[in-house]
Formats: sequence, structure tokens, C-alpha cells
Amino acid sequence: MSTEFHIRAGEAADGPYELDIDPGRAGWGHASLRVLALPPGGSHAFATGDSEWIVLPLNGGCSVAVQGGGTYELAGRKDVFSGVTDFAYVPRDAEVRVSSAAGGRFALTGARCTRRLPARYGAASDVPVELRGTGTCSRQVNNFGAAGVFECDKLIAVEVLTPGGNWSSYPPHKHDECRPGEESELEEIYYFEIAPAHGSEGLGYQRVTPSGNGRGTDVLAEVRSGDAVLIPDGWHGPSIAAPGHDMYYLNVMAGPGEERAWLICDHPEHGWIRDTWPDQAVDPRLPLYDAPAGDTR
Repeated sequence: MSTEFHIRAGEAADGPYELDIDPGRAGWGHASLRVLALPPGGSHAFATGDSEWIVLPLNGGCSVAVQGGGTYELAGRKDVFSGVTDFAYVPRDAEVRVSSAAGGRFALTGARCTRRLPARYGAASDVPVELRGTGTCSRQVNNFGAAGVFECDKLIAVEVLTPGGNWSSYPPHKHDECRPGEESELEEIYYFEIAPAHGSEGLGYQRVTPSGNGRGTDVLAEVRSGDAVLIPDGWHGPSIAAPGHDMYYLNVMAGPGEERAWLICDHPEHGWIRDTWPDQAVDPRLPLYDAPAGDTR
């Protein structure tokens, strides 16, 4: 079972980035993720290059200035377990500066693309909060950068919150083949944070099994806050939250298809679990929070 796809906290740090995964590091063609840490009063400039990016506060707020494209003030949030956040989209071929008066940590979700779309602000109040699954498969999905929700050229990004003891990314599913109308070909990055409890930082588990396509990805990873798992192919799931510790993960996806779509295929041995969901209630702990009623700026 390979360990090359499990990146532990700190293993892909680079300068101000606690995590820096680009296509070269991942060994694929499209998806990127950076986690930028800024001290109070800190700022960081970067060139977007051939990729589009969404700047998403994990904790704290920031200002995102795009050369020739305006400045966007992000209120952000206390942490990923406390609320939906606003965000900023920045296009390819741009110079960007992220600044934070109080400091914080900010995810930069990226995808190589061809179209240059305008820089834009995404309000927290416009983020659809979805409850997916029921019973012990219940989880919350913040669809801030989902296909059909927020326009990008190639990038798809969402947040998932799984209450302690539950399984998400279940049933296992894949999106590693282009089958029009049935399945998209998408690379994916999972970035994890685990809610601490009773003095423990907590942990979770991520499984990926080979589908017969691509690199034969096979992962069973014990994940902790700051870890990432690369999924170039394969059946991924479950993502398991340890009892007492809520799990957060940020999903970043991109692929070569002309259509920006998230079309998945369930694992044939486990897809039946969906048929049991109508007979069970959604976990009463969900939602952990809703999107705010108004613009957070």
C-alpha cells in the first residue's frame, strides 16, 4: 500500500506555505492547493500563472488585491468548524497580494485553465450548505466552488464536515474516467483538519482503493490536522471521523474535460447503502452551522 499519496503536515511546506501542492509535486496535470500562513500585519504576493485560484480563509480574514482587478476584503471566520466564509476568485495571468491585519491561514485552491475569467468576490451568504446522507453517513457540504454554483473554468472545490464517529465520502466512489453523462475525469486533493477535544488533537482515516485505472492508487491513511491525501484515480472513501472529533476536509478537483462537472460512479459493492438513507434521519448534530443570512463584508 503506497504512502506517496499521503502528505503529512509539514512535509510539503515551502516558505510562507504550510502546504504547497502543484501538478509537479502531485505528478498530474491540473489541480493545486496551497495553505498560506500569515502573521498579524503580514502579506504575501504571488503570480497566478496558468491557473485560476480561489482564496478561502481557514481562520482569520484578509484582503486580496488583484492587479488590474480590484481589492476584495474577506471577513473570514474563527476556524473551519465555526462558520461558512466568504472568498475571492482570482484569474490566471494575474499578480495577487494577500494581506491580513490580524493574521490567519488561507487556502489557495487552484486549477490549470485556459479561460481568463474576471476576479470576483464570493459572499458567504451565497454558499449553498447541503446535508448529504443520513444516519452515520450524515455530513455537511459547503458548496462554495461547486460546478453549477460558482463560475470557474476548471476548478471545483467544496468543504465537507463530518461529525465525530460518522463516515463520509461514502459509498466509495470514483471519477477517473471520462464517460459523458456518467463520470468525469478529475484529480482530487483532500486537505484535513480535525477538531480537538478533551486535550487531544484527534485523528481520522482515509481510504482509497484501486479502480483499475491510472496509477492504481491504494491508500489507508491515518490523517491529522494539516495532512493531505492525493487522489489521481481510484475508489475514494470512506473518510472516517474518530468519535468525539469532528472532521473537516477541503476537496480540490480539476481535470482535462471540456465540461466542468462532478459526475461520479459508486463502488458496485457499496452503492446499495444509498437505498437505506430514506429510512434514517439526518444526524441531529448537523448542520454544524448555516450560511449567514446576509453579505459578510
